[in-house]
Amino acid sequence: MSGKFVLYYRVSTQRQGQSGLGLEAQQSQAMQYLQQVNGQAVQEFVEVESGRKNNRPELEKAIDLCRAYNATLLVAKFDRLSRDAHFLLGLQKAGIKFIAADNPQANELTVGILALVAEQEAKAISERTKAALAAAKSRGVKLGGYRGYDGNKDDLVTATEAKKAKADETAKLLEPILNRVNPDGKLSLNKVAQVLNMEGVTTPSGKGQWYPSTVKNVYQRLAA
Repeated sequence: MSGKFVLYYRVSTQRQGQSGLGLEAQQSQAMQYLQQVNGQAVQEFVEVESGRKNNRPELEKAIDLCRAYNATLLVAKFDRLSRDAHFLLGLQKAGIKFIAADNPQANELTVGILALVAEQEAKAISERTKAALAAAKSRGVKLGGYRGYDGNKDDLVTATEAKKAKADETAKLLEPILNRVNPDGKLSLNKVAQVLNMEGVTTPSGKGQWYPSTVKNVYQRLAA
């Protein structure tokens, strides 16, 4: 499984984070895995937090970087990510690929089973909803409504705002990459575009290459 990886380490106490206790072992295990699969480390994040808490800022940064680079989240041990099965399933639903270096196959199987359970439950809800609608229709209840509505000025404003919000969200996902590529802001827009193209970072539109104007647009959205 070659490709790009964002490394995430978690230590339970501030003292462990400062001393490196437990951290070095996690780093060593993750690096061994990268060597085995010929993977490329994009960046690493260290979280000082309890495994029972799911509100972790460093993990959120790592996830954002995974989205931006289409990278895989790599942890040394399965419990370093979370002990909460629902949280793990949430990552998969969000489209985040992740691997535990200590047992990648077990990780895939565990999350896969959870995903199947959730999918089955969603299917059951859908079937119950369809059955209820069919029963209502058989009783003479009129379902649905006129679908020829073309919208008005307010709808156009709402659609424009939604499009802008989506573009702002995409820019926010790209922010950690820009901060890493151009931390002091001294690189030209052209140079930043060259680096992003070289690293294979997806553009906001999801197609084409980066140009100075593309980089400028992202910076402007982040500054707004």
